[in-house]
Amino acid sequence: MSQLAEHRRRLDADMEQRGAWPARAPWIRQAAGDLPREAFATDQVWYWDGHAYVPVDRSANPDRWAALVYPDPDDATITQITHGVPSSSLSCEAVVADMLDSLLLEEGHQVLELGAGTGRNAALAARRTGPGRVITVEVDKALAQSAQGNVEAAGADVSVVVGDGAAGWPSGAPYDRVISTFAVDEVPWTWVAQTRSGGRIVTPWGRLGHVALKVAADGRSASGWMQGLAAFMPPRHLLVGRSFAQVRGDGPSQDEGPFEKDVCLLADNVHLRFALRVALPEVEITTAVDEDGMNAWLHDGVSSWATLSALGGGRTIADQGGPRRLADELEHAWDRWLAEDRPDVYDFGMTVEPNRQYVWSRDPGNSWWQVKSAGRAPLVS
Repeated sequence: MSQLAEHRRRLDADMEQRGAWPARAPWIRQAAGDLPREAFATDQVWYWDGHAYVPVDRSANPDRWAALVYPDPDDATITQITHGVPSSSLSCEAVVADMLDSLLLEEGHQVLELGAGTGRNAALAARRTGPGRVITVEVDKALAQSAQGNVEAAGADVSVVVGDGAAGWPSGAPYDRVISTFAVDEVPWTWVAQTRSGGRIVTPWGRLGHVALKVAADGRSASGWMQGLAAFMPPRHLLVGRSFAQVRGDGPSQDEGPFEKDVCLLADNVHLRFALRVALPEVEITTAVDEDGMNAWLHDGVSSWATLSALGGGRTIADQGGPRRLADELEHAWDRWLAEDRPDVYDFGMTVEPNRQYVWSRDPGNSWWQVKSAGRAPLVS
C-alpha cells in the first residue's frame, strides 16, 4: 500500500472510530473518499516547528508531505502562508464533515460557498447537489485559478468566481444554502438577504465555533444554534493584527493583584473558552505552562492587556494595563458562566437581523453579546 493510501485509510478509520462521519448524511464519507485530500493539496505545504511555519515539498519529502496532507481529524493542512501566517488550508476533516452535515444539503439545492480555498469543500457539496448548483467565491485570484483547476480535474461542475466573500454573490441569488469557510465576527447581512426564506447558512463564528442559521419566513432575520467547535482563519484583511507584545509595550503594570480562578481551565475547558469568546469577542487569550503552573496572556488588539502569572502552589497574580482591566472583565464573564450553570457551546445560539445581531445562551432572551450596525463596537449584556 502506498504512503498516501495508508494515510488516507488511517484518517478514514480515525474518523469512524470517533463517530465523526455523520450518520444521517452517509454521502459525506463517500464524497470524501471519492475526492481525496491529495487531489486538492498544493505541492508545498507547511507545518509549525515552534518558531515559524516551515515548508515541505512533495517532490523532496513525499512521506512527510503525505503525513501533513492526512493529519489527525482535527488538524488542517496549511496550503498557503501570507505575511508569516496561514491564509489558506485544506480544512480539518472532522470540521468539514460536521459543517456539511449542519448544512442539511439535498439534491438540487443552489449553494453559495464563501472562500473557495483549494476547491475541495465546493467539490464535496457538488457531489450532493448535482452539477451546476454550487458557486464558490474566492478573493485571491491565484487561489481561485488553482481551485478551478482542482475541481475540473476532479470532475466537479462547480463555478469558481473571484470576489469578496463578505458581499456574497448576488447574481446567483437566491440560494438554498450558504456556507462560509472563513471565520466571521459578524455575519454579513448580505448572506441572509441572498438566501431563500427557510434556507440555511452555516459559518464559523468568532474563530472558535460554527453556527447554523435558518432564514425566517419573512426574510427579515436568521437564527439558529451553535453546531460545534471550528477553528477557521479570519478574512484576509484580518490575518495580521497587533500582537500581545505590541499591545503590552515595555511600560510598567498599572494594576496588580491576585487572580482567584483556576487558569488551567482556560487551556482545558473548551466550553468556558467559547463562553468567554462570546462575552469578550475582541479579547485574544493564549496560555502556556511553566514550572510554576499555567499562565495566560490577554489583549484586545488595541491598547489593553493583562497577564495571569503562576507563582507556584496554586497561586496566580494578575497584571493589567491600558484603559480596560481585562483580567477583571475576564473574571466577570467567567462568573456569569458559572452562575448560569456552565453553558456549553451547544447551549449558545445566534440571531441576525438587518441592523443588529446577538449571541444568546439557551434562550434568545438571554443575550450575552450583541452588535448594532456593522463595524460598531460590541455591546456586552
